[in-house]
Amino acid sequence: MPKTPDGRTIPPLQAGERAMLESWLEYHRDTLVLKCTGVDDAQTRLASAEPSQLTLLGLVRHMADVERKWFQHVLAGRDVPLPYGEEKSYGFALDPDRGMDEALATWRAETDASRASAAGVTLDDTGQLPEQEAVMIGSRDVSLRWILLHMIEEYARHNGHADLIRERIDGATGV
Repeated sequence: MPKTPDGRTIPPLQAGERAMLESWLEYHRDTLVLKCTGVDDAQTRLASAEPSQLTLLGLVRHMADVERKWFQHVLAGRDVPLPYGEEKSYGFALDPDRGMDEALATWRAETDASRASAAGVTLDDTGQLPEQEAVMIGSRDVSLRWILLHMIEEYARHNGHADLIRERIDGATGV
């Protein structure tokens, strides 16, 4: 498969639905890592702009929580705590003793678990939303197709945030 100059695999231009969805999700996962590469711990904690507390480190932590929520909780029905959910801040709150290396290791473990959870499931198979979310959305059933699309959207939105934060840190921009 062709690669971007920075090494990310370009999603195929022609593929089946599942291959297309999974390759775009991987592309966006790789983009988040790219935005966090080459910066030191202090820079990963630099907020985007006042009053926002959004940081590269917080984004990686948040996405570890999001991966677990959608693939392990909702799709696989596992009752496991979120990696950073105990803070009730969706992973965005930072701990001075927990840095980017730990966050990326946790995030990588979660993406591996996500891939494993989705491996034996069809796009039409469903998981179950928690009752409080089901009330808002109108159903507890959510398909793997919906989860993959939502994850692509979630990463794309936060990769835009990461791009702006990275530009503030050192001027680096990119796609």
